[in-house]
Amino acid sequence: MKHTILCKIIIVFIISISNRLIAQITISKPSLGFTQVCASSSFNSYKVTFSFSPAVSLGATNQFQIELSDSSGDFTNSTIIHTSAAGEVTTSPATLTFSLPTTISGEDYQLKIRSTLPAASSSASNAFAAYYKIQDTPFSINNLIETGLYCTGGSYLLTIDNPGGPMNDSPLQYASLTFNWFKVTGPTSSVYIATSPTLLVNQPGTYFAETNYGTCTSNSFSNRVTVSEASSTNVTSSINSSLGNPYCSSQGNTVLSAINGDSYQWFKEGNVIEGATSQMYSTNVPGNYSVTIDLGNCTASASIVLDNGEFVSEIDAPDEQEVEEDQTFIVTVTTDAVSPEFKWFLNNNLITGESSRSYEVSQRGNYKVVIEQNSGCASSKEHVFSVTEPSELFPDVTNIPNVISPNNDNINDTWVLPKDYVSGTNTEVIIINAQGKIVYQTKDYQNNWPTNQIDFTSINPVYYYIITTTNNQTKKGSITIVK
Repeated sequence: MKHTILCKIIIVFIISISNRLIAQITISKPSLGFTQVCASSSFNSYKVTFSFSPAVSLGATNQFQIELSDSSGDFTNSTIIHTSAAGEVTTSPATLTFSLPTTISGEDYQLKIRSTLPAASSSASNAFAAYYKIQDTPFSINNLIETGLYCTGGSYLLTIDNPGGPMNDSPLQYASLTFNWFKVTGPTSSVYIATSPTLLVNQPGTYFAETNYGTCTSNSFSNRVTVSEASSTNVTSSINSSLGNPYCSSQGNTVLSAINGDSYQWFKEGNVIEGATSQMYSTNVPGNYSVTIDLGNCTASASIVLDNGEFVSEIDAPDEQEVEEDQTFIVTVTTDAVSPEFKWFLNNNLITGESSRSYEVSQRGNYKVVIEQNSGCASSKEHVFSVTEPSELFPDVTNIPNVISPNNDNINDTWVLPKDYVSGTNTEVIIINAQGKIVYQTKDYQNNWPTNQIDFTSINPVYYYIITTTNNQTKKGSITIVK
């Protein structure tokens, strides 16, 4: 009897051990379908593959989960970022598709695969960099003023502009973001300075900021600001108008901004504006505005002649058009001017009878079209272009130029790139103005930018470019337009 009972106990124990062995699985190290993650609102889908054994040990309601570490690879406070449906995955190897959190930002994330029935976990995957580009457009610093000043022995504070708006998607609106500051060392080179929302500068130079997306290529970068040490006790600076200059009063007030300082006093036509003692002054009245800025041990002054006659116009012809003999083409003006009037000129002579927005060009020479707006914001603008004999479109140049002079003298009139980036290479060329707006974008660059006339104020305009080759090599820099 005792022998029988002992045999039953042994049998039950063996069955229990067998069941336990059957209920265990081994999950392999995850294999990543990527080397780094640069997610955004337009793309956030990634794959991970893993194996498990034995498949027969999976419970009918088993779920596989993807576990994400923190940015240093620590799983102590890990996050489950994907869970498969119960019983969905039954064969090995398996591939799961997942999305990453919008707050992800770092260089050493890892993944693990977990099962729920039976409970098991893989080893950690290879480390990978991962960023979610929640803001991926150019932004402004220093109120888009291109200069900054500090007194001898002092410093100048560069800040990212906030709050955001239609003209400025400020990255400060997103709490998860950090920012890298750089000092320009050459036309297309720079050196890292610090990671911070602001930068205190005490060395002359040109500075800019980028949203910290690590090794991911990004369009989230600022305009450039040249900071100088004041050479005297009273130096000259500049003023920025938030709506541009000229501006149109029908759009409401424009905000005039000065560089950072300790205190301010604004003037109109040389007269003190009572109570206008802030860094910014809002107005809807054209005129001659100036401001004095206390920088501590020295002062700066700046002025702007504010014009309220703005409207937008452009022509669909490059500054210089090369045509064969007897060839013609049509040039058309696009404008939002109210009831516009058009006047066309050839070699500064009015072309009689031509008053529509389009003109068929049949002769070589220097052309001009004047657009006049006589109601609302009364003002006028002109666009010039020339028609010449054909010449070599893609000369063999070595460097990307950072200065051009579109003055129709046939010397350095357009931005001419090395042959590696022009038509036929499928290289993407993007040009952005100082307000962060894309003004030109193509994958078939013809060495013909600027395609429209550049309006000059007292300061030479600066644009920024991003060149991206088919193998995702990126070059960035600035283009200064001089007369």
